[in-house]
Amino acid sequence: MDKYLELPLKAEDIADLHAGDSVYLSGVIYTARDAAHKRMSEALSKGESLPIDIKDSIIYYMGPSPARPGRPIGSAGPTTASRMDKYTPALLDLGMQAMIGKGRRSDAVKEAMVRNGAVYFAAIGGAGALLSKAITDSQVVAYEDLGTEAIRKLTVKDFPAIVVIDSRGKDLYSCHSEPVG
Repeated sequence: MDKYLELPLKAEDIADLHAGDSVYLSGVIYTARDAAHKRMSEALSKGESLPIDIKDSIIYYMGPSPARPGRPIGSAGPTTASRMDKYTPALLDLGMQAMIGKGRRSDAVKEAMVRNGAVYFAAIGGAGALLSKAITDSQVVAYEDLGTEAIRKLTVKDFPAIVVIDSRGKDLYSCHSEPVG
């Protein structure tokens, strides 16, 4: 079933999502990849605040290509989510609502998702040019020196994704359909 959702997500929106649902997201999401996650983890370990308000946020694991004239962003396809797995439970415990990426997640991430009522969306790999059409604005908001791995604030309209792991731990990638926990 297709679901059109406004961001930030409400708790009832997340609870109503099931693995396999197609969603269209509209609102603000942030991008962060490996290097940005490492810096955020280092900041947290030093007791410093994060450069974005992680509470109720969605992070898209993506590093865009340069924007063409007249466009806010270039190709914007997902990167492999498991590369962020060692950092993700801490961000979920701070209130991150969701992640967008591609590929499997670790058991530790799934357990943190269930514990915090979060969701993992998959965007279609190889469709970065198509996905970029759902992005209406892009601004670097932190770690500009990281180039394409800088944290960006994206405004999206009907960004297409699929619920891969729901807040109960049901995982489309799993060979069994039992929820985690």
